[in-house]
Amino acid sequence: MKWDYWICLYTETHCTARGLRATTIAAYKATLRQFRDYLHVRFNQLGPDQVRARHVLEYLEHLRVARDNSESALNRHVIILKNFYRALVAMDHLTPEQNPLIRFPKIKSSPRKLPVVLTSDEVRKLLRVPAANTIIGLRDRAILTLLYGTGIRASECASLKEGEVDLEDQEIRVTGKGGHQRCLPLNDSVVKALRLYRQVRGTVSPYVAFFQSRVGKELSRNGIYDRVRIHARRAKIPKAVSPHKLRHTFASHLVKAGVGIVTIRDLLGHRQISSTQIYLHVTAHDLREAAKRHPIVHFASFVDDLLPGVKLPLQNSRTTLGYG
Repeated sequence: MKWDYWICLYTETHCTARGLRATTIAAYKATLRQFRDYLHVRFNQLGPDQVRARHVLEYLEHLRVARDNSESALNRHVIILKNFYRALVAMDHLTPEQNPLIRFPKIKSSPRKLPVVLTSDEVRKLLRVPAANTIIGLRDRAILTLLYGTGIRASECASLKEGEVDLEDQEIRVTGKGGHQRCLPLNDSVVKALRLYRQVRGTVSPYVAFFQSRVGKELSRNGIYDRVRIHARRAKIPKAVSPHKLRHTFASHLVKAGVGIVTIRDLLGHRQISSTQIYLHVTAHDLREAAKRHPIVHFASFVDDLLPGVKLPLQNSRTTLGYG
């Protein structure tokens, strides 16, 4: 009972007071319940105030070995547990000395990988897949166009309200992580796709979700992920495509177009520019093009003067210094 009470107290009181999104709170609750269930099975109903650092270390090893979790997933569990116990200390349910993670060792960070992005041709194929003669098809085409055209997250797309879409001024207002809002400009192609969907969908209240399901309800975040995957398979794109991959593609294509990293940071809604700098990578094509532009091409024309098939001496007879 103490686990359930403290988890509820933390998520519904502490996290809500911090203004965290409902999806974030739900994820925290699920992670804490998973830790609780492990302790119940492994240590016979161990209470949250009885947890020690060794229990957390054994749990992380369980996640790594039995559940094949990555290092980033392990770090996520540790961060949530640290925040949980820090909140319990702040709410006077535990003393600082009872916090099992107060001196917890740092988990090694997983190597940062370059984001997987779609090529321009793959994006073109993807946008052409949804049917243009059905409401659902026009809705999905508008979703794909908006995700690639603005780089918004799936959760931001799902929570987008009718009143937050201004096609006259060509902008939308989205609410990102931590409840932070930002206005994003829309280009003509995105406006056209959204306007066409709005026309066939019909008039709705400004407080209703812009993208709706078949039964007229808000299209969920998972629903948006499913639509992207389905159309990527139909487009026969040989990559695991998701809304986040389209976000990566949006940012990477802007970098290649010469857009500044600070502008891209603001469009993506990143709070730290370090999160955006991963998009400053170059493709193999860019590397080849850079090699072609190297100034050595202007200095090495003498190589053309060498005749094929001519036997050359090992060393110029006039050379007297050095050893070959």
